[in-house]
Amino acid sequence: MPAILFGGVLYFMFISFFVVTASWEYVHMFRAIKFEPSIYLTVGGTFVILAVRAFWPQFIEFGFLALILSAMTYHLFEYERGRNEAALDLVITLGGLAYLGWVGGYMIDLRSLPNGGWWVMFIFPVVWLADSGAYSIGARYGKHQMFPRLSPRKSWEGYWAGVLMGTLYGGFFAFAYTKFGPLHVQIWQGVLIGFVLSTVTTLGDLAESLFKREALIKDSGNLFPGHGGAFDRIDSLIWAAAIGVYIVKYFF
Repeated sequence: MPAILFGGVLYFMFISFFVVTASWEYVHMFRAIKFEPSIYLTVGGTFVILAVRAFWPQFIEFGFLALILSAMTYHLFEYERGRNEAALDLVITLGGLAYLGWVGGYMIDLRSLPNGGWWVMFIFPVVWLADSGAYSIGARYGKHQMFPRLSPRKSWEGYWAGVLMGTLYGGFFAFAYTKFGPLHVQIWQGVLIGFVLSTVTTLGDLAESLFKREALIKDSGNLFPGHGGAFDRIDSLIWAAAIGVYIVKYFF
């Protein structure tokens, strides 16, 4: 994919499209149940966090602080104007900035690492393939629900199939990218990375399900008809990127 290959502005625009659109969907999930998070601060602030992470990382702490204080100020005035639920609106605004802006920003950080393009094409495909394996096996053989209230279609059979798929592909990518690319990852390390990612990133999917159940909706949006919205596409990748950055930083 050219955005991953070339990085820079092209990759920033690619990731920002999905994360910022996801933040817009996030706001509308809660507006559907009569909360009023600030769409300007949540969506605009998410974009600002991504831009600062990508191009001016030395200012990220100041930028995040400024957004938190701006959100507090905005919702104080909203309460004064008669919005009795302004405190909960503030929490939702801050949640969007923290989860989609700050944690989602690790997708930018992952590409910024040395050999970042290779790491993106290691970590993201492991998660995609694990998700694919979980869905395929779960849809056909799943009998034991993992979280009946939160995500009734997820089964333990599908989950462990996804873990197995992600683990195997982690070993494969380690072999392939070390032999034909610049990475130096032993097969056992790739297997371990695949296992960790495929085991944990399901929680990213479930985290989004929590928001959707609260809003009483099936999909975060209709950006991809029949396949949901932007948030539905990146829910697991948010966790994968955050975990992946620290795996690479501390072990490679």
